[in-house]
Amino acid sequence: MCAYLFVHFKEKRTPDGEQVYFGISRNGFDWESVNQEKPVLWSYYGDKGVRYHTIIRTKTGEFVILATDLSLSYGMLNQYQGSWETISRHGSKSLALWRSQDLINWEPQEMIPLGNEHFGCLWAPDIIYDQHNEDYIVHWSSAHADNNFGPKAIYYARTKDFRDFSEPNILYKKEDSGVIDSAMYEENGLYYLFVKSEGHPANIILLRSDHITGPFEKIEAFDHGMGELETGVYEAPTATKLADNRWALFLDFYGTKDAAGHGYIPFLADSLASGEFTRADTNFSFPYGFKHGTILAITDEEFERLQHYQEQPSEY
Repeated sequence: MCAYLFVHFKEKRTPDGEQVYFGISRNGFDWESVNQEKPVLWSYYGDKGVRYHTIIRTKTGEFVILATDLSLSYGMLNQYQGSWETISRHGSKSLALWRSQDLINWEPQEMIPLGNEHFGCLWAPDIIYDQHNEDYIVHWSSAHADNNFGPKAIYYARTKDFRDFSEPNILYKKEDSGVIDSAMYEENGLYYLFVKSEGHPANIILLRSDHITGPFEKIEAFDHGMGELETGVYEAPTATKLADNRWALFLDFYGTKDAAGHGYIPFLADSLASGEFTRADTNFSFPYGFKHGTILAITDEEFERLQHYQEQPSEY
């Protein structure tokens, strides 16, 4: 696995932005678009738009994409009356899912109802394999009736096949603020969880645990590096291990009024354990502003197939 796939959306005010886009890279530094900067997959169910994507290669070789079922282009002025609070409380209780064997041909979209009447919208799913239980943990953020749909927490459910799921449980809850946008990675038998803290600090934080479902403790060294960043304008952390064993962390910057100015900012560290990430803008190049996605390591053959990808005829 020496190439990379970035699954993401675009911050546009038209419905084509809130769909599934692919970016690819040979080295994790220099990125190019797939399908001439057009969506690879479209959402036809639920809100008819998807944001906050994640992807995993399962142990059987199947690729699975999960995404938040939400379209601001269609819904913000319509069913949500221009209110993020309404979305948070009354948004979709399902995640959108696609499956593929080769990253080119995808099965029809599915809707996965992980929430119930006690949950608000299910935001920003992520997936990690639990080698001890031999299953997958899908985690996401949500408001909940337990605190009258106040500050959000991170929840998780287990699955072996992305068809049957356990009941949700809390993965991480912060006592002094809500938390969203979780992304978890394993390094040397320890589990590292990036989340966006909505206060104290209003920034990305890094947590560590001996166990995949916690409890988690904060890595203070990471706070020192993030302390140099403007608060309240970064979200959606995603990371990948590079060929030289360094970790690349990408934080989604949304601090401009112009959507075209949004996109990922890169950071580099020798290890997750150190928590010491250094900003590295000049090392990376992107064809446009990737928004809130996840990176997957892929083979050279998969890279070449995606590089020559042509949009498939719709089955709908």
